[in-house]
Amino acid sequence: MVVARSLAEAIAHLSAGGARVAAGGTELAASLHIDGPRTSKVVDISQLDELKGFDRTPDGGLRIGALSTLDDVCFHPAVQSAYAALSRAALAADRPDTRARATIGGNLCQRPRCWYLRADYLCVRAGGDLCFAADGDNRYHAILGGSRCHMVHPSDIAPALVALGARARVVGSAGVRVTPFEEFFLPPGLDSTRENTLGPADILTDILLPPSPAGWASTYRRASEPRTGYALAGVAAAALVIEKTVAEVSVVLAAAAPVPWRSREAEAQMAGRQPTPRLVRDAADEAMADAMPLADNRYKVDLFRALLVESLEEVCGLRRPV
Repeated sequence: MVVARSLAEAIAHLSAGGARVAAGGTELAASLHIDGPRTSKVVDISQLDELKGFDRTPDGGLRIGALSTLDDVCFHPAVQSAYAALSRAALAADRPDTRARATIGGNLCQRPRCWYLRADYLCVRAGGDLCFAADGDNRYHAILGGSRCHMVHPSDIAPALVALGARARVVGSAGVRVTPFEEFFLPPGLDSTRENTLGPADILTDILLPPSPAGWASTYRRASEPRTGYALAGVAAAALVIEKTVAEVSVVLAAAAPVPWRSREAEAQMAGRQPTPRLVRDAADEAMADAMPLADNRYKVDLFRALLVESLEEVCGLRRPV
């Protein structure tokens, strides 16, 4: 392991090949179990203060350094007041004993928790031809978007950022780029061996949140597996209701698909209409209309419907916040 003293030094190490980044270190052992044969060097970026902290952006939004811890994110006053979905997702994302070390960037870039990948099966994501979850034990796997790989994206933070319209700032050997988080994550149909658009010498440095308009409400709700605490189903929702009409709405599902799954169907059902309990139930049904559960995870459809109703009622003012 090498400790990078600057962002340029970290990128230089990564550019040499065979290296991976370590930040808070909470997922390092699991990642090395998957990627160890291809990893000759670990680059520790935890000392890079420029990747920490919170700042207002010129447009009135908020910049969060990728090395900020989940506790930092969850309890930051600006996040709690203007970006409630992100605060709640950070609180749900990990156990209390690790939130103080786990970083928001690490949470977004963690490797899948699929037990076939982590048990060294030569699955599609490991470069093979099969997804063993299709016919195996698939109780925690995808019900949407899993045509080649049925893993679910492991981050609670990611759906909240997509729902809030956040962007990723990435620095690498080719320079700096800014990408909407909705485009940052890669579905298996585009690349079944990578979870995001980061190249071998790229580092996620900042999360950029847009300004939060007055009246904009957001939330994150999830159902968890009792033993591990991992999400079985989660919903990030945000809405702006003006004069009893849904002016804007976004709905993104967690633990539903290999990427944070935006439900355009639910959004279309809600947009431009007066929010009512019936409308919310119809939107939840639309979100699940294309679900294709596997043999062991049909329960997820009902879980998502219930969470969708609760979340949409909350952001539309029909239910009190959690």
